[in-house]
Amino acid sequence: MTELTLYTFDWVPEPPRGYVRDIRIRWALEEAGLPYRVEGVPFENRDAEHFAHQPFGQVPWLTDGDLSIFESGAILLHLGERSDVLMPTDRQGRNDAKEWLFAAFASVEAASQPWSFYKFMGDTDETPMRTFLEGFVAARLKHMDAVLEKREWLAGSFSIADIMMSDVLRLIDRFDGLADYPACRAYLTRATARPAFAKAHADQMAHFAAGDAARAA
Repeated sequence: MTELTLYTFDWVPEPPRGYVRDIRIRWALEEAGLPYRVEGVPFENRDAEHFAHQPFGQVPWLTDGDLSIFESGAILLHLGERSDVLMPTDRQGRNDAKEWLFAAFASVEAASQPWSFYKFMGDTDETPMRTFLEGFVAARLKHMDAVLEKREWLAGSFSIADIMMSDVLRLIDRFDGLADYPACRAYLTRATARPAFAKAHADQMAHFAAGDAARAA
């Protein structure tokens, strides 16, 4: 089996800690029990090597032998194809997992990410765009709540779709955006109670704490 290496920033400021998207990959790797190592890359002064692997200068990316993959959704799909723990084995289940993986970032996160920028900045001005985004997120959550009322996991068994969707919902919940969507919140509680998530979260926080120590030295 080829070596898996996950690349993330060596340090980030406090606000995004616990939410940097390498947590999605850490979580999947822990669920699957795949051995991997983590390498930090500079948060500041991102070099040409960084952009060669991630054209937008973001994280994460993953190397699997001589293969380099960026974007968390693409990495999750790659890992799902490596491990039956992360994807159902039947044709319908695999199809469902892929659909919901893409729905998480193309339908739900497309609404929640710009909405979260207002929240992070503490911007409370009632502008037309702010009003639009509040309605956009609410519409997506209304549909997700109806789906999640009827199922434990999106593709039957826990899969990469649940890692992606629950991580998207986690950021919304950070700003209490799930208060009116009990099925979404219960689903998120189930997902984040999994030991693999707890380890992924703790490891990410420890990684950035080590970055603090290195900067202070």
